[in-house]
Amino acid sequence: MKLLDIQNLSIQFAQDGKTSAAVDKVSFSIMAGETVAIVGESGSGKSVTALSTVDLLPKNAMVQGSITYRGEEMVGASETTLQRIRGNNISFIFQEPMTSLNPLHTIEKQLGESLSVHQGLQGLDLRHRILELLAKVGIPDAVMRLKSYPHQLSGGQRQRVMIAMALANEPELLIADEPTTALDVTIEAQILDLLKELQRTEGLSLIFITHDLGVVRKIADRVIVMQRGTVVESGNTSQIFDAPEHQYTKLLLDAETVGVPEPVPANASELLATEKLKVWFPIQRGLLRRTIGHVKAVNDATLSVREGETLGVVGESGSGKTSLALAITRLILSENRISFKGQDINGLSRRKMRSIRSKIQIVFQDPFGSLSPRMSVMEIVAEGLQVHNKSNKKTHRSAVASILNEVGLDPATMDRYPHEFSGGQRQRIAIARAMILKPKFVVLDEPTSALDRTVQMQIVDLLRALQIKYQLGYLFISHDLKIVRALSHKVIVMKDGDIVEHGASARIFDNPQHAYTKTLLAAALG
Repeated sequence: MKLLDIQNLSIQFAQDGKTSAAVDKVSFSIMAGETVAIVGESGSGKSVTALSTVDLLPKNAMVQGSITYRGEEMVGASETTLQRIRGNNISFIFQEPMTSLNPLHTIEKQLGESLSVHQGLQGLDLRHRILELLAKVGIPDAVMRLKSYPHQLSGGQRQRVMIAMALANEPELLIADEPTTALDVTIEAQILDLLKELQRTEGLSLIFITHDLGVVRKIADRVIVMQRGTVVESGNTSQIFDAPEHQYTKLLLDAETVGVPEPVPANASELLATEKLKVWFPIQRGLLRRTIGHVKAVNDATLSVREGETLGVVGESGSGKTSLALAITRLILSENRISFKGQDINGLSRRKMRSIRSKIQIVFQDPFGSLSPRMSVMEIVAEGLQVHNKSNKKTHRSAVASILNEVGLDPATMDRYPHEFSGGQRQRIAIARAMILKPKFVVLDEPTSALDRTVQMQIVDLLRALQIKYQLGYLFISHDLKIVRALSHKVIVMKDGDIVEHGASARIFDNPQHAYTKTLLAAALG
């Protein structure tokens, strides 16, 4: 039986007197109890199609075609009809729970609000139902978590709360829009297992929107491939993966194959090293702010990176990866030796560090968050030249044009602003900002996790090319082990602040020794 049926769906957005097409004559259906994955790059129309099912689109959207839920037309339906369906029959789980959960309300209040409005539950009945939902999605110590706020939960726990909210009114169709993109591989595996179990026990139908084909293979019965607002191919999961027909589908599947880095020259000299590096944050209490303990973010980290070499750093959230990177770049305090080109830089004054900072740069995870929306690309990329007095101001424009060209961007776009670029282009701008200072060592903190797989491969190829050309040393932090394998010559595995395993990349991936490393690899590649 068809639960949801979409026929000849077209969606346009009107802005500034112009219209742009987001979805063009899309047709597909969802059967009861089925999981259908919608895949494609950003801008392909995946999320817009999903949001249109219960008219969650902005007011400037113009929708044509038919969307029926159990035979009832949703396009042009009254607000009363839509409110009856939304959250009751059709529920959503979104990518980033921190933007969906209210930071000012407890978990109990947020779950209770939906149950009160839709089911009229109050008092003990309401509390019992909330605890039942939290237990169902695997929240440990559910009673203790009722008074918690979103920021007091881990990423995986927040996503479980979002799933509990989506399940609160026992929907028939669950639409999950990139629900695992921001999660560690082990947490992602847990969430996927949870969704599969809930589908089995609750009899749910599931639309799973993602750009990660590895996830699709694990969870979907059927796959719909979208490109530029149209469905270019659809079929059973095994058919799509084993015998793709459309060129775009083949491109997406080819992007899953990422290769390995070029070998490091045998005579490469050591660029950066640490010895027993420690990052402990004091826990202070009382009026006199006495130190009663420490958060042990990094313990005894010893590592080295040569010219032209990439050291991959993997581990779950809270393992100490980013604290290690920030300590190495002297952005947070740490203890013991940090050696850059043979010089101990841990303990140098800010004035003495200034001359070294241009040689040690960092590229962050979210290019939209790390690039100022009020500055043009020219101003963003040239900022480092001004801070470090590199070259004459009159030559800055030509220097920016040169580095933009090198990272694959049109220099003619340098007077535009970040919001005018795609995610991949913004990450290229962030890389240009770091590379214009001609660094020797670059920290890459999850630089591809917010990008589509095909764009990730482009960024990986760019980083490889820059490394070979300039013999750069990279510290590459990621929870995507496929990308780590593609870029890294050596890998360290972190857990609770400790390096539990380290070695050549091939050895770590092919013959892991530590139980935690085996768990990570099984979750990501198994």
